[in-house]
Parts: sequence; structure tokens; C-alpha cells
Amino acid sequence: MKRILLFLSTNLAIVLVLSVTMRLLGVEPYLNEQGLNLQALLIFAAVMGFGGSFISLAISKWMAKKSMGVRVIDAPSNSTEFWLVETIRKYSAEAGINMPEVGIYESPDVNAFATGMSKNSSLIAVSTGLLNQMTREEAEAVLGHEVAHAANGDMVTLALIQGVVNTFVMFLSRVIGHLVDRVVFKTERGQGPAFFVTMIVAELVLGILASTIVMWFSRQREFRADRGGASLAGRQNMIAALERLDSLHPAPLPEKMAAFGIAGGGASGIKRLFMTHPPLAERIAALKAAQ
Repeated sequence: MKRILLFLSTNLAIVLVLSVTMRLLGVEPYLNEQGLNLQALLIFAAVMGFGGSFISLAISKWMAKKSMGVRVIDAPSNSTEFWLVETIRKYSAEAGINMPEVGIYESPDVNAFATGMSKNSSLIAVSTGLLNQMTREEAEAVLGHEVAHAANGDMVTLALIQGVVNTFVMFLSRVIGHLVDRVVFKTERGQGPAFFVTMIVAELVLGILASTIVMWFSRQREFRADRGGASLAGRQNMIAALERLDSLHPAPLPEKMAAFGIAGGGASGIKRLFMTHPPLAERIAALKAAQ
């Protein structure tokens, strides 16, 4: 809760600084004269930006179950399911969170993910490929990693960050569209075609740039979850699990779930800016270097 309050207060400060800066530079009075109310626009952008992000978060468990075909374990039917549920129960208690829903989905790829509206209402699911191709110790480290994601509140924080960048993208793209429409194309009343064309182009460009911020956070949280998994399941087990993943080259999860898996696809050059996960080699090196 403290982290979320700090995050919200920080972004409120950013909004206030932006508003004051525009007023001091004379941008806000000029735009208001031209028929654009910045306060109303900012509220609209925030409602739309955060609204979409939190709706996605609210239905994240439902979407994961439907899109991945997750079978939630209500009552373990065999020794593997019993071990899976009890391991997550143990790690959740150690991490101080409520017991997540536990599920399995059919896939030959080695992967797992955590999602949910909050750390105390989460879902942790693993693939059949992970259960079949990893040792118990390696699999336990992966489970610790996913419990750490839930305990860190990564799903909520990622939604907050996405909401903030959505807000600024919507806000700035409309300001840019308005300026081009009024200053360049001299539209005197209402909004001409130039506003809509410029707004769409600006929204696309700013959206691409903003996504690099979200992806940067997504990569940082993987390092934190690795450390959390190491504390729950043992540092050497976490390293071994990542090394096994590196040797198996797991396929990334579907786009909507990619940021929540244990591993993502690799990339080089500018594509690295859009990676949800750091390269496994970097994660292994970070764990080995940790004291």
C-alpha cells in the first residue's frame, strides 16, 4: 500500500509540475483561448488511461484462465498437484500473502506466470512442460519467483505505470493535434481534419515511446522476482532454474500474458527496449553477483 501511495503521489506531482510549467510558459492560457481546456482534458485522459489499465487488471485472472486454458486445482488429484499446491502455500505464507489460486495449463513449453487484481487475490499457473522437464528443486524456484511477483504487487504496479503513460499519451497527443490544427492549419472553430490526423499520429509515436518505459519496469521487476525466488527456494536453485530455462529456450507466452511469465523471448539492438524480460544470461549473472 505504501508503494502504491508513493507511486500515485509521485505521478500527481508530475501532473502538477506539468500544469504549472504550461501555465508559466504561457501554453495553458494560449490553449484555453483557442478553445482547449487543459484541466478537463487531463481529467478525461486520466479516466480513459487508468480506466483501461485497471479494467485489464480486473479481468486478468479470467483472461488468463480462458486464453491459456488454465485448470484451477480446487482439490489435488495426484502427488504432483499436491506438491504444487503445498509448495505455493508454503511460499505464500513466508511472503506474507493470501494463498493464490493454483492452476496448470497444457503446453510443451516450460513457463509459468502470476497475475491477478492484487497480491492477495492472485493466480499462479504452471505449464505441463515445466512440470515434466524441470527437477523439483528447479520448479520450486520458479514457483518462488512467481510468488515473489505476487508479493511484490507487480501486477498492480505495472497497471499503475501503464495508466500513467496512457494518460500522458492521450493528453499530449491531443495538445499536439490542437496546436497543429490551430497554428499550422488556422482552424478557427471546432476541430478540423488536421487535429484528428495529427492526434492519431502523435498517439502512435508517443505510445511506442511510452511502451519502452513500461517494458523497462517489466524487466526490472524480473530481477526483483529472481531475488525473491532465491530467498524462498534457495539461491542455487533459482540459478539452476534460470540456467535450465536458458538451455531449453522457452517460447514466450501470448502477448497479453508475456510480461507475467518466467521467461520471454530474446532480442538485440533497439528491440531490447521492448523486451518484457531481461536476457536469461543477465538474470543469472545478477543472481550470481548478489551477496
